[in-house]
Amino acid sequence: MTTDVQVKIFPQFINGEWTPPASGEFFDVINPATSEVVAKVSKGNQEDVNKAVQNAKEVFESGVWSEKTQAERAQIMLQFAGKIREHAQEIIFLEGISTGATLRKLGGADIRQLILSLTQTADLSLKYEAVTALPVNEQLGPNRSLLVREPLGVVAAITPFNFPLVLAMWKIAPAIAMGNSIIIKPASNTPLGTLKLAQLAVEAGIPPGVINVITGPGAEVGDALVTHPDVSKVAFTGSTEVGRKIMAQAAGTVKKVTLELGGKAPAIVLPDVDLEVAIPGILLGVFFHSGQVCEASTRLIVHESIYDIVVQQLVETTKKIKLGQPLDMTTGMGPVISESQMNKILDYIQSGIDEGARLVSGGKRATGPGLDNGYFIEPTIFADVTNDMKIAREEIFGPVLCVIKYSTEKEAIDIANDTEYGLSGGVWGRDVTKANEIATKINAGTVWINDWHIFRTDAPFGGYKQSGLGREQGAQVFDDYTELKNICTSLTTENAQRPALGLIF
Repeated sequence: MTTDVQVKIFPQFINGEWTPPASGEFFDVINPATSEVVAKVSKGNQEDVNKAVQNAKEVFESGVWSEKTQAERAQIMLQFAGKIREHAQEIIFLEGISTGATLRKLGGADIRQLILSLTQTADLSLKYEAVTALPVNEQLGPNRSLLVREPLGVVAAITPFNFPLVLAMWKIAPAIAMGNSIIIKPASNTPLGTLKLAQLAVEAGIPPGVINVITGPGAEVGDALVTHPDVSKVAFTGSTEVGRKIMAQAAGTVKKVTLELGGKAPAIVLPDVDLEVAIPGILLGVFFHSGQVCEASTRLIVHESIYDIVVQQLVETTKKIKLGQPLDMTTGMGPVISESQMNKILDYIQSGIDEGARLVSGGKRATGPGLDNGYFIEPTIFADVTNDMKIAREEIFGPVLCVIKYSTEKEAIDIANDTEYGLSGGVWGRDVTKANEIATKINAGTVWINDWHIFRTDAPFGGYKQSGLGREQGAQVFDDYTELKNICTSLTTENAQRPALGLIF
């Protein structure tokens, strides 16, 4: 697949139509593998947000989607999944030229996740109890209560650059399954696939205005969505710093928030580990998508008895990872998203060297044929890291692994939990019973045993501590996209049977 592309202009997608920005301004989308401009997209503002919210609200209140049955909505969601299958190659191309993601990632993981999120969320929604009847209560007079789950209305989703489509769909699928309208603000670096997704939704039969996309700077479009009084919920994936800001902004209108934020995931390697299984799995955990993954296993906590051999094998196996152009099927690792992100990662690497960590692999900008014009960083491994170092405490969001030594099980668990984050964690070891015991002591929303990056669409994902609030995926997510109403009906017409009347009469 070639990276040659004619620069195309992408308006916003509002109410089922390609809509130029109110400002008339567009900005460049850069291919991080070549530093070339591959598209121009709308620079949205408050006026665009107001228009999108108004349209989304009108569509919601019309009932054209919100009043369909769950079965009707689920059927159209399956049609949406079919459209994604039909247009998979175009989606992959748009994502590839803007995100720097490899073909292996896009074709082998992202498209599959998009389809599974839609199909399994649709299936789960059919089993979701939107109405629950409580038993008759006689204490305040005979009465019956129905607990009713109702859609929120207009939902906003703000997505990051690393998995723009997958993380958008994690928000789209439950939102529309419950009957809401949604407005998505994708990261400025990577909006192309999300715009295409919204277009395909309309083609699949989802009414115009149910799924909308506004592109533009977070400081303007994102803030306008978060503070808009007609937006009932914000679902955000991104940094903890921005998550804190969104949480504070949302408080002004007391709206619901789901925040999936940063991570600094620990992976504990037990003395009985099977290194043939663990070594490639550990490297997948940290170098997949060039380390630009919030739940990446960036802190490897290894028992002292096997520490040296683990470091040696990590270095040797890392040499087999091929850096290259993302749309080359032989490439195992592509570029990071931008020049500024590349420089930030290189600064972190220098800080590791300055603080005394031992650089055993990588550590530099990658150069050579096919790499010189892109933002490539060598897969980097530090040994002799201590948990108080900057590289062990802060989220680098790049291909950097910190290897930390431990002596006792308690020490390993203490190191694992000594972080402000709690998104994910893992354990590597042959004794699965022991690994499960340790997993229960790791303070994280997801803990993997002898694997990494396994995302079940029927299981919840989210973080402890400063890694976020709420969960995405799984049946539990529907509660976050609905309001709970209690409809209480008196079952008597006899005043004598209503003891509450005695409070004032």
